[in-house]
Amino acid sequence: MTQSPWKLGWRTLWRDLRAGELRLLIVAVTLAVAALTAVGFFADRLKGGLTRDARQLLGGDAVVSSDNPTPQAFLDQAKALGLQGLTTLTFPTMARAPDAQGGGIKLVALKAVPAGYPLRGNLEVAAQPDTAGAKTRDVPARGEAWLDASLLEALELKPGDPLLLGDLKLRIGKLIVTEPDRGAGFAAFAPRVMINDADLPASKLIQPASRVLYRFAVTGPDARVASFVTWAQAQAKLPSVRGVRVESLEGGRPEMRQTLDRAEKFLNLVALLSALLSAVAVALAARGFAASHLNDCAMLRVLGQSQRTIAWSYTIEFALVGAFASALGVAIGYAVHFVFLMLLAGLIGDALPMASLWPVAFGMGMGLTLLLAFGLPPVLQLAQVPPLRVIRRDLGNLKPASLLVLGVGVAGFAALLMAASSDLLLGGIAVGGFAGAAILFAGLSWLAVKVLRWSVNEATAPRWLVLATRQISARPAYTVVQVSALAVGLLALVLLVLLRTDLIASWRQATPPDAPNRFVINVMPEQSDAFQKALTDAGVKRFDWFPMIRGRLVAVNGKTVTPDDYVEDRAKRLVDREFNLSNSAQQPPHNEVVAGRWTPEEQGAASVEEGIAKTLGLKLGDTVRFDIGGLQTETKITSLRKVDWTSMRANFFVMYPVSQLKDVPVTYMGAFRAPGTKGFDNRLVRAFPNITNVDMTSTITQVQGVLDKVIRAVEFLFGFTLAAGVVVLFAAVTATREERAREFAVMRAVGASSALLRQVQRAELAGVGLLAGFLASVVASIVGWGLAHYAFDFEWTASPWVPLAGALAGALLALAAGWWGLREVLNRPVVETLRRAAE
Repeated sequence: MTQSPWKLGWRTLWRDLRAGELRLLIVAVTLAVAALTAVGFFADRLKGGLTRDARQLLGGDAVVSSDNPTPQAFLDQAKALGLQGLTTLTFPTMARAPDAQGGGIKLVALKAVPAGYPLRGNLEVAAQPDTAGAKTRDVPARGEAWLDASLLEALELKPGDPLLLGDLKLRIGKLIVTEPDRGAGFAAFAPRVMINDADLPASKLIQPASRVLYRFAVTGPDARVASFVTWAQAQAKLPSVRGVRVESLEGGRPEMRQTLDRAEKFLNLVALLSALLSAVAVALAARGFAASHLNDCAMLRVLGQSQRTIAWSYTIEFALVGAFASALGVAIGYAVHFVFLMLLAGLIGDALPMASLWPVAFGMGMGLTLLLAFGLPPVLQLAQVPPLRVIRRDLGNLKPASLLVLGVGVAGFAALLMAASSDLLLGGIAVGGFAGAAILFAGLSWLAVKVLRWSVNEATAPRWLVLATRQISARPAYTVVQVSALAVGLLALVLLVLLRTDLIASWRQATPPDAPNRFVINVMPEQSDAFQKALTDAGVKRFDWFPMIRGRLVAVNGKTVTPDDYVEDRAKRLVDREFNLSNSAQQPPHNEVVAGRWTPEEQGAASVEEGIAKTLGLKLGDTVRFDIGGLQTETKITSLRKVDWTSMRANFFVMYPVSQLKDVPVTYMGAFRAPGTKGFDNRLVRAFPNITNVDMTSTITQVQGVLDKVIRAVEFLFGFTLAAGVVVLFAAVTATREERAREFAVMRAVGASSALLRQVQRAELAGVGLLAGFLASVVASIVGWGLAHYAFDFEWTASPWVPLAGALAGALLALAAGWWGLREVLNRPVVETLRRAAE
């Protein structure tokens, strides 16, 4: 009667598939692999697209940017290496419409380009507003200006009209649709105006004090470009070279970068939790699968099958199931990643390159590891079932899995999860938090069983409660496993609900509907009252209003500082330029003091933004000296502030907590939401012609559009974890189905009614669900705080009502899962239940 392991494995696989005994295992593995590969395919294609488009985003293979004309040595080195190069100039200035067209004035980002621009990528231009763009290799002809369509509306002009820039009078030509190297500096917020660099000298816009960005782009063979970059980076660090840097692709608007970084972390977290939940479901389902095959394996042993043959047959069966479920998960994940691309349409580039095979290999490896590490250990015990179990059912019951086997499997699974997280801190908190939570849940649930048994008085308690208590306390090991599994599943669901709610709230708070959409700078002190009155008269009710002072950091704790004193490039740049400083007796409401104390009207004190303090190595109690218009002032750092640079509010690196600073040159800046009145900006600029008015409407609209798309993608993947959580709940509730069937059969045999047994089952499920939900909610609040504080960097605002809500949700979910998974137990005919109990 002996058979080969392959033949026996195929036969048992086909039988178990038809019986539906592998359904839960397949669903759990498929969900985990689908969630992980969906994120993997999306991230892989996005990374490939960024690599492909890197040169176009720079406008060249490498770019040297500087505050002054590019040093001749850089030009000579590029020429010596045989590289092609060109220089563009960018700076903010005011564009004007002729008086005959209304005389409107608007801050613009002027860009002067030579023939051959851009070296990489293409400009996309249109002839009229709201028409399709076309790629071009041309640049504006002399006497012509290309510009953003938004500038036409602001100045009430149309293509062909004249545009005034300094002493230049240019004709409006094409409209810019796409500019490959637009950049992300402050000037990029303003509408673009592009001219031929040959027209720039006649404009007389560049003066000795002008703030111009020079960008020298080069292209050529990769090896020569790499050699140039290495040489340029070394040159930029020389003391004699100031204000020169080699650009990278790491730059970007902070509100975009932070939002996308948080979204990527959350997507990875969702995938991690789906895999963790699936691991629990697989372990529970595999144990139930093994328990239902004990008698079959005993009969195989009687018929002559060896332990080795049985072990190999089940290994082959599970390997085939794992391969099928993993392949199915990879296919679903590949299809789902197209939904991500659709939800994020417009945010990421079109026509991304095809994904590599890495997500496929990772998904297959994860699925097989998941099933073999958590599913196979209990199943392999089937090979050790003694033949004597055929006549003695009390022999050969399942034992706890080998700690060595389980430890190796868990370690491998944890390593894969850490690799999938792409963030050691995020993965460590998620994996470590869940491992610690599982141990905590087991200990607390065992203690709860003891307390329950002690607290219920069988003499006075209702009969259904007494029977439910006996059911729970009679098999404490099963109860501990059931509560722990339910709690782990609910922990993931509660954690994601809380994180999703607070994460989306933090995104929304960054750009609320009433966020400021205008920034005004260069308001003179004598204009301050009149300007604020003009805003109030126009219907602007709330606005930020702060003095703005330009100062250069020259000493820390009495020691003169220079860029050479720092290693980090950002620190060098900060010391090498002037800061925007301000003063206010009252702490800005949108700034949080995280260290020290803000004391109004404290003389000789300063509050420093925590990020710049870390970059420059500053701490509470340090003294800093700033050179402000030739006047040096020394102050002591008395507080550190947390500043949200994505908030679209007026923020400063350093603030003095006083109403006035004497003897320092100062201008004022404001941030407000402009009224919808037509012509408001033009009237404001005419009344105060010296101010710079920056319109942030398009930027805010773009940011809010990004948020909407990212939130939709996050919520879509959130459904995977909900599904995995439901599978865990179902597996946990039905894990003891056969044991319940035997117990109910005995109780029915001695006269218990179906109504009473139904009450007992509901009480047991509700109690287990209440306990699991409460424990899960408490731990979710703790783990969520850690993730919010250390991984996502936003405020954690979990309500104290969360444990109560979690307990109620756990009871309802356990009752729903029990009704679905255990209804067959109560509906079995009495004869059948007695027959099964006799087995």
